[in-house]
Amino acid sequence: MKREKLKLSTILSYALATGSGYQIMGSLVGAYLMIFLTDTFGVPAGAVGVITVVASVWDAINDPMMGVIADRTNTKWGRYRPYLIPAPILLTLFSTLLWVNPNFPMAGKIAWVLICNIGVGMTVTMYTMPQMSLLPACVKGTEERNTIIAMGAGVTAVAFTIANTFTLQIKAFLESALGVSNGYIPMMLICGGLACISFWGLFATSKEKYIEKSTDRNAMQDLKAILKHKELAPYIIIWIMASMGYGLMFASSIYYVMYYLARPDLIAVYMGIVSIGALVSMAVLMPIFLKIFKTGEKALVVSQTATIICYVILLFFGKSSLMLLYVVTFIATAVASMQNGLVNVLVNDAIDYIQLKEGFSANGVISSIKGFAQKCGGTVTNSGILAVLAASGYIAGAIGQQPESTLIALNFLRFGAPALTGIILLICLKFNPIDKYRDEIEEMKKKMTVEE
Repeated sequence: MKREKLKLSTILSYALATGSGYQIMGSLVGAYLMIFLTDTFGVPAGAVGVITVVASVWDAINDPMMGVIADRTNTKWGRYRPYLIPAPILLTLFSTLLWVNPNFPMAGKIAWVLICNIGVGMTVTMYTMPQMSLLPACVKGTEERNTIIAMGAGVTAVAFTIANTFTLQIKAFLESALGVSNGYIPMMLICGGLACISFWGLFATSKEKYIEKSTDRNAMQDLKAILKHKELAPYIIIWIMASMGYGLMFASSIYYVMYYLARPDLIAVYMGIVSIGALVSMAVLMPIFLKIFKTGEKALVVSQTATIICYVILLFFGKSSLMLLYVVTFIATAVASMQNGLVNVLVNDAIDYIQLKEGFSANGVISSIKGFAQKCGGTVTNSGILAVLAASGYIAGAIGQQPESTLIALNFLRFGAPALTGIILLICLKFNPIDKYRDEIEEMKKKMTVEE
């Protein structure tokens, strides 16, 4: 297929929308919210876990709903682009409220956290669905899509590096400069402003060209047409496992250093190593892997195999030497983090597959299914960490005084659990349905014409 010429503005706007402010907000929530809720907000770990599960149940309902609505949206601005305007505003609102500590009794605090979590989940769907749906609607070439995905992964890595390496310093600076007691709140507002700029830039530079016209089928007919393809089930499991593996890497790190190593003074150093590893992974290694191995599937197999080996080493020997811990953690992060970008290639593959088999564009529904799977992974990660800590006898703030059962649990959560998610991911990749139809999909894309 003849290569498409992509405008630099298109590449940059998509990359910035993928990363930028949204990813900094997501990284803050993933790495710091749980310990904020348990150690500062004062909500018991078990209650936070229940809140996360309840919020995810609602996500199970609203994610497919959002995709169905988007696929049936018809405006002069397109099918998915209109959602780029309000989504970052609403996401900023709920993400900021999540860090507000109201002077409520415990029941009120739990209700506050639950409502804010549900709000964040709904607006994340509204934010990520159009961003994922737009790429196959605007670009049809596999290489060109991979170029944009790799660029977005690089921006994401920079955002994660900033968030996970400098959060505490930025928080302290804002508290001092603005005279506030909680620096997380102005951080979220600043990141929300960046998210608005990047999303509105994507709105201005994108054009939906390669989508089939909406049909008069009802929503249930479309959902049935997609879900009947059981061969796509491995993709859903892969998206869940990738989210869990990536989330565990960040969400368990602070607990690991603070309580397992009993070295809170090393949090900034360790998170810096993890963040720089993620930056190298997505900004440097991911494009190289895609260039060498050609497909996201093969790149995932190699990266996950290397990741599992590193995690097994750290599980058994990570505490024996700080140098070993730092070096192997960096290598593990450098090969593991790209999974979060590589699985987006599978979203485009699934969209192409449904268009080949069913003859209609289901970008919104499939993107929302991926978003739901990703949230499921995040939910299992966050609630799972809290549930395991609660069951192991975790004592908030007890540095150097945690029971042995908690120390074993922390080591497993940091290295054993993500190794298992990697193994499951590799097994599911063996059942990739796209391999069988790749030539037919390429022929279909050759016949696509630009929709004026």
